[in-house]
Amino acid sequence: MVKKGKDAERGRKESGRRSGDRGHYGRLSRERVLAAALELVDREGLSALSMRRVGAELGVEAMALYRYAPSKDALLDGLVEALFIELQDYLDATDTDTDTHTAGTGAGEAEATAAGSSPEGPEWRTELHRIALATYRVALAHPQVVPLVATRMLAVPLAQRPLAVLLDHERVLTLFEQAGLDENKASLAFRAFNSWVLGYIFVELRAMVDNPEESDPAFRLGLHRMPVQELPRLRRTAPALAEHGGPEGLAAGLSALLDRFVQDVV
Repeated sequence: MVKKGKDAERGRKESGRRSGDRGHYGRLSRERVLAAALELVDREGLSALSMRRVGAELGVEAMALYRYAPSKDALLDGLVEALFIELQDYLDATDTDTDTHTAGTGAGEAEATAAGSSPEGPEWRTELHRIALATYRVALAHPQVVPLVATRMLAVPLAQRPLAVLLDHERVLTLFEQAGLDENKASLAFRAFNSWVLGYIFVELRAMVDNPEESDPAFRLGLHRMPVQELPRLRRTAPALAEHGGPEGLAAGLSALLDRFVQDVV
């Protein structure tokens, strides 16, 4: 009878641990939950994301996560937040590296040069190039999460977006203010900047390969599936479209965009 009582007590304790907020990696936090969700999606895609799976990754029951992400939608928003937090960390790190290792060069110029843009020009312009390149690199490191940057922003009002996202907006608007744009022009430039950077990333990440096992480019892309008479230009251009534009293409387009919006103040 005593043994049975001890077993029951041990069972209650184990159940408490499973539903509590201490898992394989120690006490839970929002950062740990989002990091586990990001790792899961990076590895298995968005279709694998659930409160149960994230809980399993952390060694706890799904109920333990609701303190940090009260719903599946909150978890999706948290993935966007995690992406933008990583972006800020990347910008902070590269800014420090530039200050430490690049003598005689303004903040961010080494990143802008790496992207194929000229380091010549005012600091605000160089910094916009650095932000664009950092966004590109962080996004390509987490391609499964990138669609959420579009879909969740359609579903979440501006004021309810994660602080990390809002701080990114503030940073870009501040740079356009430094460029001498008034609020109306800055808002137009802000929209164009985000449209170009995110649109470029979406194009880079779109699926193009039909059969990865094929060595012949035409069959690899599945051009035989496209009707010749109806799509002659697309068939001819598809191999070029399948190539990534890389950071150089991102920088070239951004330079043209900035020239358009700030030509009267540069």
